[in-house]
This record gives sequence, structure tokens and C-alpha cells, in this order.
Amino acid sequence: MAILSEGVPAEKFAEVGRLKVRLKEYGSANGDVILFLHGWGCSADTMAGLAAALGNNFRCVLPDFPGFGKTAAPDEAWDVTAYARFTFALKKELFGDRPVGVIAHSFGARVMLKLLSDPQYASHFNKVLITGGAGMKPRRSWRYYYRTALAKMLKAPFMLLPPGMREKGLARMRQTAAWKSLGSADYSQLNGVMREVFVKTVREYLEPCLPLIGHEVLLVWGENDDATPLYQAERMEAGLKNGVLIKIKSAGHYAFLDQPQQFAAISKAYFDSK
Repeated sequence: MAILSEGVPAEKFAEVGRLKVRLKEYGSANGDVILFLHGWGCSADTMAGLAAALGNNFRCVLPDFPGFGKTAAPDEAWDVTAYARFTFALKKELFGDRPVGVIAHSFGARVMLKLLSDPQYASHFNKVLITGGAGMKPRRSWRYYYRTALAKMLKAPFMLLPPGMREKGLARMRQTAAWKSLGSADYSQLNGVMREVFVKTVREYLEPCLPLIGHEVLLVWGENDDATPLYQAERMEAGLKNGVLIKIKSAGHYAFLDQPQQFAAISKAYFDSK
């Protein structure tokens, strides 16, 4: 699919199972493919600036994950493995057995680590760049344990009620300011199945995947990342067989937005290299 005028990407929808998946695409249909996997709470639009910068050299394809952007949520609560299977099915639908490159951010990195650690999927991908990748177990502060204990205390009285009354009571309790103050901003903004998806995905730590990955993986991290701090990047690099970490100064969790020219230059050099 060719790029439209003045940097406006082509947009289409692809069917994967029962899901209609929205895609953005920059660049020439004949270029080497880079598949962009966005982070939690984001969409294809989030990484569009980077895709546009790389579009003169590559075919950049940016899907919305199910439950994000213009792609509907799945019918049931998916875990990281389910998102990995979806991503592989989408890749097969779009590109068949042709290996593609990947730029994965945050939640997208969780999905990519799952794919690369499974031999049936790994051969379908070549160069992989991960930025602000989630999935490493965080260091917990005393505030975390305090919030966890308080949440259990708030729920305890309702657990003594019969099932029907219990669920109604818990639903009301979750609307209180006290309860909302305990949750993450991402969680509090969610409803329905995506709330369950969030819980399933953030509770899975992917350190066991790292030694199973033989791929060359470039880690590009903002030094000021406070969502997935630099120590998590260093742990990821240490666990990967062929991982290399590049740190970007004056950049946070969205390093590709904070330092767009530097990030694009690093990406181009990496995917151009043989």
C-alpha cells in the first residue's frame, strides 16, 4: 500500500479471526517491512511520527492491538500469550511466511518477547528493536505493599456476604475515592474485559522468556524512563543472548517522542545494517 500525500499514511482494516484490525501504513509496498507494536493505552497513532520518519526507507505497518485505537476489544480477557498469537496471525495474514522487522514499545514488547521465545513464531521475525519494554518484575516500594494491604482490608467485609450481594457491594466499593486512589491510572480508566486483560498482562513477568531468545535484539531506552526504569532494560539486556542496550539522554518512556530525530537515526541504522 503506497503512502498518501504530505506524509499522511494509508489506512485500512484487516480481518483476523472475528476481529477487524485497523492498520496504518507508511512507505513503499516494496520496502523491507517493519511492524510496529504499540504500548498500553496507545494506538497506531502513537508511533506514527517514527514510522513517517522511516517511511522513505522501509514499509512501516502499524496495527491497533485489540481493545486499543479503532480495533474492538476481544470477546474474553486475553493474556500476553493470546496477544502474541493474535500478532502472529496478523503477520501471517499480511505477509505470509516473509520475515519482518519489529519495533515494539512497552506492552508491545511483552508480546514480542513471547513471540521470540517460541520457536514456532521466532523464525517469522528478523531484527527487533524494543523501547521502554514492559515485562520485567519491578522493584516494589513500601507504598506498593501499603496499597495492597489497604485494598485487602477494604474488600474483606464484602467477602463475607452471599455471592450476589458480594458482587454488588464490591462494585459500589470500586467506585469510591478510597478504592480508586489505590489503583494505577491505566487500571482506573478501564472497563469490562479490558480491565481483566490489564490485570492478566501486568501480573505476568517475562524473565523466563529471555534465555530462550536467540534473536538479535536492540534495546533503546530513555534514561529518564519512570514507567519501565533503566534497571529493567539492563536486566533484559543481561538475560538476552544477543541483546544490546542504547541509552538516550533527556528521554523518558516515550523516547521516540522525546528525542525523535536521534531515535529515528538509531532505528534506520539498525534496520539498514546487515
